[in-house]
Amino acid sequence: MFIEYIAQAPKEHQKYLKKMYQLLKEELPEATEKFSYGMPTFYWKKNVVHFADNTKHLGFYPTPTVITAFKENLTKYKFSKGAVQFPYSEPFDETLIREMVRFRKTELEELQ
Repeated sequence: MFIEYIAQAPKEHQKYLKKMYQLLKEELPEATEKFSYGMPTFYWKKNVVHFADNTKHLGFYPTPTVITAFKENLTKYKFSKGAVQFPYSEPFDETLIREMVRFRKTELEELQ
């Protein structure tokens, strides 16, 4: 499902999208894949995280609580209440993304 989405992106964006997809699959093996808000979404109890191809950046949407918790770590990126823009002109910080995903997963585990 997401492979087709990635294949439709410009060639120069595909390596970033593939890398994000693989990272999220590793961190969220129990999550299901679906499209939500027109974006690839990993779902486990609720939407965990979305990502999307944009003209100049990979959009990463981990929810506002995650952005708030990691605000200090995001200063080198453009970000808003619920999104981070990882520019295609530089590699994204895999460690930071993994930490953000784990934080979100912990939030969802606490819903039980």
